[in-house]
Amino acid sequence: MKYLLIIGDGMADYPVDALNGKTPLQVANKPHIDELAAKGRSGTLKTIPEDMGAGSDVANLSILGYNPKKWYTGRGPLEAASRGVHLDKDDIAFRCNLITEENDVLVDYSADHITSEEATELMKHVGEKLGKPNEIDFYAGVSYRHLLVFRNGPYSDEVLCTPPHDAIGVKISETLPKAKTSAAEFTVATLNKMILSSKKILENHPVNVNRVSRGKRPGNMIWPWGQGKKLSIPTLQERYGISGAVISAVDVVKGVGINAGMKVINVPGATGFYDTNYEGKADYALEALKNYDMVLIHVEAPDEAGHFGDYEQKIKTIEDLDKRLIGRLMKGLDQECTIAVLPDHATPIRVKTHTRDPVPFIICSPLIKADNVKCFDEESAKKGGFGFLERGELFMPLFMAAK
Repeated sequence: MKYLLIIGDGMADYPVDALNGKTPLQVANKPHIDELAAKGRSGTLKTIPEDMGAGSDVANLSILGYNPKKWYTGRGPLEAASRGVHLDKDDIAFRCNLITEENDVLVDYSADHITSEEATELMKHVGEKLGKPNEIDFYAGVSYRHLLVFRNGPYSDEVLCTPPHDAIGVKISETLPKAKTSAAEFTVATLNKMILSSKKILENHPVNVNRVSRGKRPGNMIWPWGQGKKLSIPTLQERYGISGAVISAVDVVKGVGINAGMKVINVPGATGFYDTNYEGKADYALEALKNYDMVLIHVEAPDEAGHFGDYEQKIKTIEDLDKRLIGRLMKGLDQECTIAVLPDHATPIRVKTHTRDPVPFIICSPLIKADNVKCFDEESAKKGGFGFLERGELFMPLFMAAK
């Protein structure tokens, strides 16, 4: 048996007034996902514990069967694994966004979805000005998503850092990192100095001057968050006896996969945004199934639409996922396969950020008896045969049971 695990990031939502009280999933034209729902069994799943941050790091770790309360150390180490950045046991890795600041207000967590080429220039400049050899290292990533590592110094991970997508419209001075313990005060002082200094370093850089002249928001400040130390988890091979591959444009999902012993399959044109290469992800997944037991395909686009509060774009991303990726997969499959579809978390249009609400899921397999659910959405899934799973790590054993 082969396995396809398809994650539409942030796809779940709340009812939207402009959609007559329906969610984007309920409105979207998604015949292929609905076909899987009709042939399979549905349920709802709580991927994020109430006392943990509502992020894709925790959620994807949970979906793959790892109790995040036991294994999770932070987002940064997962992204470091994806970038091939080595961490010693006491190193602290931070996700580091390029953001847009205006008049002491965080106005854009993505710097207008800055291009990777532009961001690489800016991060190189930041590294030259704020980095310290063998102590403070910056690594350029994709678009606005980058990495900061503290090494060999008196640094602590006991820091409270606000994810930038949760601080839109908030004053920078009110949401700077804070120390959880006295041991972290030096770390916080270092981070805050770097954040505030980065504005002077970046605002007049030629890349940003050019962006502003084109009506684009500048990447004029860094924003470290999601800190943590290196993690070590058992692989999928060790836990379930399967080999796996992961297809995603997002470092944190790749990092989860790498730590779980999965092979990263890089797809040309996979961007982590609306313009991602859906067809390429499908084709590369079908090819990967020849060599691996399970392929995880992650699509970031619905989450980005949720952060923008754009319900029309969110509907389109769901329809693109259905037609251009899942439909292509179903047409190209030539062997018995168990298919699961689910969001990792909700990113509701109303709140423009992640929530801990349970998400709907489908498992469709020739070895699983179908229930009476005929379509895939938040409400329909509540009537599914799997019922409500109160912990995310309960999903993977159900998925693997279809052998």
